[in-house]
Amino acid sequence: MRAVICTAYGPPDVLQLQEIKKPVPKATELLIKVHASAVQSGDRRLRALDVPSAGKLPMRVVVGFKAPRQPVLGVVLAGEVVETGSRVQHFKVGDRVYALTGMRFGGYAEYACIKETKCVELMPQHASFSEAASLPFGGTTALHFLRKVNIEQAKSVLIYGASGEVGSIAVQIAKHFGAHVTAVCRERNFELVKILGADVVIDYTKEGYDSELTTYDAVFDAAGKIDKRMARKHVGEKGRFSSVAGQGVASERKEDLTLLNQMFEAEDLKAVIDSIYPMEEIVAAHRYVDAGQKVGNVIVSVVHEE
Repeated sequence: MRAVICTAYGPPDVLQLQEIKKPVPKATELLIKVHASAVQSGDRRLRALDVPSAGKLPMRVVVGFKAPRQPVLGVVLAGEVVETGSRVQHFKVGDRVYALTGMRFGGYAEYACIKETKCVELMPQHASFSEAASLPFGGTTALHFLRKVNIEQAKSVLIYGASGEVGSIAVQIAKHFGAHVTAVCRERNFELVKILGADVVIDYTKEGYDSELTTYDAVFDAAGKIDKRMARKHVGEKGRFSSVAGQGVASERKEDLTLLNQMFEAEDLKAVIDSIYPMEEIVAAHRYVDAGQKVGNVIVSVVHEE
């Protein structure tokens, strides 16, 4: 099968399209024909070994010294089950599924195996493969960190990085739970973020923008770039703060995909897709994401049907 191989740590050019052996599912695994994946922050960070200098050696010990031990990146996938292991109980051949593969990666390939007990679920019935691939990473990450700020009880929420892969879904989840949402992003993304449900949108590139913010029941840094001391000033007396930076790794929960399914089918959740690149143009896709200008998700199309 064809797959994108991360041949070393470095810029996007280290990614190469190669022929490798097609995986064979174990007893509890699904073999999935991958239709779409995405360029997520986890893929970029591993490809570039984007960690502080002090952490590079420990990271190499864990993931590989000269190149990733798991050379096929892609932390999300959407596709069709084409084979099941002998002990698989909850999926069948022909099921359209989507998954968060996490540190197992594997989405940048024509086929991938995943245990049925992992973070894999039937994808929303009315979603395309590209739409489905845009949901697992941002959705599960947003849910994980919004739970830390007690999102179900929060009446007012401030979200930094509201137009990114995590922030764009966080806005929608906050609205789903009935919160009044103030979103912080670039002015050019105002219209999109308002469509997603934001009640107030603030341009962080505007001098003195911080003075336009008040205090909130929940403050969520969805991009991991904000000055945390500044952000915490906007946490109400009984409010809470969370950030994707420095607060651990988001959990991978199958039930979160179930919730995302329900929200999508109820039209409470929209897929936010910046652009779609064929797998043959994976270097260009990573280069574009590295430039830091994307909105929502950049999808990698493995099967060119959409």
